Amino acid sequence: MKKLMMIAGMVVLLGSCYNDKYDKLYPAPAVTVTCDTTLIKYSTDVKPIIDASCAINGGCHNAAGNSNTGGLDYTVLTVLQGTTSLSSIINDINGTPTRGHNTMPLNLPKLSTCDIKKITRWVNEGAPNN
Repeated sequence: MKKLMMIAGMVVLLGSCYNDKYDKLYPAPAVTVTCDTTLIKYSTDVKPIIDASCAINGGCHNAAGNSNTGGLDYTVLTVLQGTTSLSSIINDINGTPTRGHNTMPLNLPKLSTCDIKKITRWVNEGAPNN
């Protein structure tokens, strides 16, 4: 009887052991990233993207120019606004370049979906200087 009680106690004891996984019991809250495109401004939304991805030092669209881009300096807003077709910029950054163009930014990772939405919205609003 004593042996049976010991076995029953062991079963209860071992049955109550389990492996607590902290991350499973207390999962991290979901991070919600929002992309607000309700009010896009060139100075605060578009220019930083252009500066970081298109007009970087050694990049294609900076003051040094690049013969492959026709020397288009996107650090100057009027040059950016005066490009033949701002819609071609949208195609280029979406990875569907038009004939004679490349996927942009060239030799860099694709822009984030949010950055693409911001530039697209700005172009669709007429590329204002705001």
